[in-house]
Amino acid sequence: MNRDLFARHRAVLPDWLALYYEDPLEITHGEGRHVWDTAGNKYLDFFGGILTTMTAHALPEVTKAVAEQAGRIIHSSTLYLNRPMVELAERVAQLSGIPDARVFFTTSGTEANDTALLLATAHRRSNTILAMRNSYHGRSFSSVGITGNRGWSPTSLSPLQTLYVHGGVRTRGPYAHLDDRDFIDACVADLLDLLGHTRAPAALIAEPVQGVGGFTSPPDGLYAAFREVLHERGILWIADEVQTGWGRTGEHFWGWQAHGRSGPPDIVTFAKGIGNGMSVGGVVARAEIMNSLDANSISTFGGTQVTMAAALANLNHLLEHDLQGNARRVGGLLIERLRAVAAQVPHVREVRGRGLMIGVELTRPGSDEAAPEAASAVLEEARAGGLLVGKGGGHSTSVLRIAPPMSLTVAEAEEGAAILERALRSL
Repeated sequence: MNRDLFARHRAVLPDWLALYYEDPLEITHGEGRHVWDTAGNKYLDFFGGILTTMTAHALPEVTKAVAEQAGRIIHSSTLYLNRPMVELAERVAQLSGIPDARVFFTTSGTEANDTALLLATAHRRSNTILAMRNSYHGRSFSSVGITGNRGWSPTSLSPLQTLYVHGGVRTRGPYAHLDDRDFIDACVADLLDLLGHTRAPAALIAEPVQGVGGFTSPPDGLYAAFREVLHERGILWIADEVQTGWGRTGEHFWGWQAHGRSGPPDIVTFAKGIGNGMSVGGVVARAEIMNSLDANSISTFGGTQVTMAAALANLNHLLEHDLQGNARRVGGLLIERLRAVAAQVPHVREVRGRGLMIGVELTRPGSDEAAPEAASAVLEEARAGGLLVGKGGGHSTSVLRIAPPMSLTVAEAEEGAAILERALRSL
């Protein structure tokens, strides 16, 4: 069945639409932290649809909310009052930490970042954007133009002038040998030097933890130090929280809060996990910025009733069950377990991450050279053992990405770690 579906996939879909595994997998259903394929094989899901199934597969509260809303009305567009959209916007605005916040809903993280770029460039009357090296922000024309990861950047053409800043990767690059304080100072000095060579940019956009780039992050406080420099010049800070938001990092509800000394970002983008699989994204910004557009704009599908109902139910479940706290506790145990394994596997360069957002970087033993073939081999071996994980990395890195639903139990974390240990030792 998979071979037939794979052949049909290749015949009608783009060649660049990547699939995991030599024998691609069709997932038919899920429950909790597990999914099943067409052959009835059961897998522990440590990737959650690219960090999108945030709470659990087939979460009863979400499926009930979707069914009930679908029985009333699914969609009407933003041209009509929409109670679920207003209710979710109120919750998101309150949770964002941004004063006088306004919320605009989209259908994806790409569209959210696209909207943030539109707001920032219109508000600042500049098309220059600062972005981080090794970053990923989506697949639209503008978001590709600010993506600092060659593997996900199919064109150099862009409506924006993008300048790339140091700091998103702690353990590689020209400042890797410095301690955290000196690393931050060097990155700030680089930013100041860069600003001396260009017209005033509209904004800096940054992922607090780089997702596609391999779950890399700077020392806490880097973006706070950047913000002091930016604020003096009126340059906006956009925090791309598409992968880090809603408590996944455990320590904070938003990734930017690890850098919150200088206040919240001007704009926050979100998506993925809030809908628990439904297509929900959005932008939060200060009213002054959000209201600065001087032309009409709507969203046909952003904020549609059925996705808003799902997101509300999912957010309520997340908060009521303290899944942020669970991510911190269970994620901490999982990271330590994997670090103990890594000490005995020559291919593992580093285990890094926060909460349930964990990267295992693989290299050729005795070097810093990426080992993509090793990452692919571990991916296959983990699947054979009943575990699904992701891949990532940029600039000659190869990383296993681990991001289970945030309701992961200690027993499931131990089970997944044992399967991953066997897969890593098989190298």
